[in-house]
Amino acid sequence: MSNPTSVETDRLTRRGLRLAQVTVGYNVVEGAVAITAGVMAGLVSVVGFGIDSAIESISAVLVGLRLAARLRQGPDAEPDERKEKLTLRLVAITFFLLAGFVTVEGVRALLTQETPETSPLAIGLLVASLIVMPLLAAAKERVGRALGGDRLILADAAETRICVLLSVSTLAGLLLFAWTGAAWLDPVAGFVIAAFAIHEGREAWEGELVEDEDDHS
Repeated sequence: MSNPTSVETDRLTRRGLRLAQVTVGYNVVEGAVAITAGVMAGLVSVVGFGIDSAIESISAVLVGLRLAARLRQGPDAEPDERKEKLTLRLVAITFFLLAGFVTVEGVRALLTQETPETSPLAIGLLVASLIVMPLLAAAKERVGRALGGDRLILADAAETRICVLLSVSTLAGLLLFAWTGAAWLDPVAGFVIAAFAIHEGREAWEGELVEDEDDHS
């Protein structure tokens, strides 16, 4: 992959910033609706999904701030490696927070044998997330790769992919419970998401997401 020109770098960085801004806006609305629907229906998994949206918003804000700083400095300026690494590690911490929350809530749901309920609003929100989030993740990955494997944007894309997986897990838990009555399906699916979040968080912390993306291209 050839290195992008200064003009291309500026254009791609602006696109990455716009994607981060869209992510923040969408997740603020998504999180508010999910937490409201989850509390109203007594759905721990949906409340957790809403908290995940808040965590992803924080990640996108961190990435957006660094991209905005790059634009102010100009495309030919050398990136501040210390600040870039710090931002990447803060993003990694959001992965770990998500994994911890999902694990704790999953264990609590299993121990208390909480029974999820059906919420049309929550199901509609999860379906919408399954449409929007894969598009956002794919767009971020394209920008990150076009910038020569930008660690921050690829880390943000990984966080968005986790949102997709959590959408699948939460929706599957609600639908499978309605079909089988097996309430344990939802927390167990959450544990899978937690393991994935820890894996991605470790790679973000070490700055290894670029290598993985290159391997997949």
